[in-house]
Amino acid sequence: RWSRREDVRSMQLRFSLRIVALYLFFSIQSLFCNLAEEAVEQADYLYSCGETEKLYQLLLQYKDSDDAEFLWRLARASRDLSLLAHIAADEKKRLTFEAFEYAKKALEKNEACFAAHKWYAVCLSDIGDYEGVKVKIGNSYIIKEHLQRAIELNPKDATSIHILGYWCFAFAELAWYQRKVAAMIFASPPTATYEEALAFFLKAEEVDPNFYSKNLLMLGKSYMAVKDQGNAVLWLRKARDYPPHTEEDKEVHKEALDLLRKLSA
Repeated sequence: RWSRREDVRSMQLRFSLRIVALYLFFSIQSLFCNLAEEAVEQADYLYSCGETEKLYQLLLQYKDSDDAEFLWRLARASRDLSLLAHIAADEKKRLTFEAFEYAKKALEKNEACFAAHKWYAVCLSDIGDYEGVKVKIGNSYIIKEHLQRAIELNPKDATSIHILGYWCFAFAELAWYQRKVAAMIFASPPTATYEEALAFFLKAEEVDPNFYSKNLLMLGKSYMAVKDQGNAVLWLRKARDYPPHTEEDKEVHKEALDLLRKLSA
């Protein structure tokens, strides 16, 4: 009789210990999830404030993470840091390749993450600046595919749409001799028109009005390219009047002013 009672008590104890262990497991898991969410929120706040260096230092703590949400943000932060005016050329190159590796890892961890596709495309384009024209043109096919995939996963992301517009604009404005070189290297080099670029920039503005100073500028430049001076002036004025929060915003302001002077002349 006593033996049976002891067996029952032993079973009850084991069951209780398992319940406690499960509770602790889920509590710790919940704690880590909350900490991760807080870190992402802090990162997004720093990004919105233009605190590039602080953001980079924050996200660098998560460089070995398996979470694509940290990794693509770290890719973006590394890239943004490389673009700061005071960054030396060798450090800029290091950060550019580092950004690509983080974006690549983010994509490996979560293929369904639209932002991972977007920043993989952007960072792949950046490293092409160091690897020569042939590699850059070859990569352009891959870049376009990842941008299209990003838009497919999130049609409301204005930035992905803008970047695809920029891709089109870049190939539309290739000089004839550059097209000839591209045709010698590739049987069918990438092509695009200013009208295609314009459509993407307008779509980005429709999805998220006034979201990015560069999109306003590119709308102005696209209208200039298709000889629509009225709309060109309209969008260039919007780019000029956009409140500058980042160094890029200041560059956009300056370029918009210069183009408006040319148009008025």
